[in-house]
Amino acid sequence: MEPEAATGSDRKRGSGVKLAYDVLRDEILDLVLQPGSAIDEVQLAERFNMSRTPIREALVRLAAEGLIHTLPNRSTLVAPIDFLNMHTYFDALVLMYRVTTKLAAQNHDPKDLSVIREKQQHFAAAVQAQDALAMIATNAEFHLAISEAGKNAYFTGLFKRLLDEGRRILRLYYQSYNDRLPQRFVQEHEDIIEALEQRDLDAAERLARDHAEQIVAQVQKLLVQGERLKIEI
Repeated sequence: MEPEAATGSDRKRGSGVKLAYDVLRDEILDLVLQPGSAIDEVQLAERFNMSRTPIREALVRLAAEGLIHTLPNRSTLVAPIDFLNMHTYFDALVLMYRVTTKLAAQNHDPKDLSVIREKQQHFAAAVQAQDALAMIATNAEFHLAISEAGKNAYFTGLFKRLLDEGRRILRLYYQSYNDRLPQRFVQEHEDIIEALEQRDLDAAERLARDHAEQIVAQVQKLLVQGERLKIEI
């Protein structure tokens, strides 16, 4: 039996769900919607000029990703950042930087290097423009391109999830530099590319580890020193 074709209203609702989900997800991850802030379905329906049904479906998707929480009284909040368990996230992140970069040094082909260099150009342009959101996005694309060059889809899937989950943390990281990331990070990427080209597995892993650990150290410095962050927790 053939499945019934989607009706116009179904397609319209589906596109509405995607629009609301994409916009809200980006706003949560980029700290436009701050951790702990309230989510109001009625206000969102008015904002997106759609019924509450697609809004509710978008919120269900966001809840499944752990980006929003629904409380027993049915109020909905942007998920807080779990600073107490941040060390476990950092352990996983650093490990994925190391493993994926080492595998890329071993398994890449010329096409992979072309993609990696292209992503690096985009990152360098974002740093030059001092566009924090673009820097976060292009940095993730660069490292995911390296992961894909390692030819292990499971590692790439996990790494993407970690980078997505860490966008709010990286937003704090960039704020610690007043959104003016030093040019040395562009050079760090160049050094990683050179190690990949040389198929130097040890250097690739070491450079990736150092690159990740300085991010961890900078964020931990913010938390330990109690410097003021530009978000409300």
